[in-house]
Amino acid sequence: MALGSTVYNFDIDLSDSDRGVYETLAIRVARHPSESEEFLVARLLAYCLEYQEGIEFSRGGLSDPDDPPIAVRDLTGVSRAWIDIGTPAADRLHRASKSTPRVAVYLHKDATQWLAGLKTARIHRADDLELYAIDRSLVTALAAKLDRRMSFAFAVSDREVFISLADVTLTGKIDRLTL
Repeated sequence: MALGSTVYNFDIDLSDSDRGVYETLAIRVARHPSESEEFLVARLLAYCLEYQEGIEFSRGGLSDPDDPPIAVRDLTGVSRAWIDIGTPAADRLHRASKSTPRVAVYLHKDATQWLAGLKTARIHRADDLELYAIDRSLVTALAAKLDRRMSFAFAVSDREVFISLADVTLTGKIDRLTL
């Protein structure tokens, strides 16, 4: 018997002064049994950092190579942004860059080898890729506090993230990487 996904509910007060985005979000996220808590947290952080009209988590699940973990679509359903998590393969980024005007990747682990491999790979519009490293200590700390129902404030200023939970405030930097 296959294990089912676990659903997490997040109520988030989002305040992103870098982009002028201020929203109250009620987010339901399904965690696949093969997905680590750190990956789920990275997906949630990327969603908050990219939040805009038309953003959605993957429809096809995390295992679908033709579907990003997070997408931004316009009102007609046309893809405006492909947002990936972790260290996607160069051919996946190549396909994404050909099919979508904007591709962003949020990393939550060390990316040294991955970046070295991307430098030599053939990727359509490689110079336009937006690569971001999420502070690993932030991911780890939030994963340790992870609960199936959570409420917190999420603030961004100068690419510094502040997550205020009931008993603690977690902080971490989002660094832009280059190829």
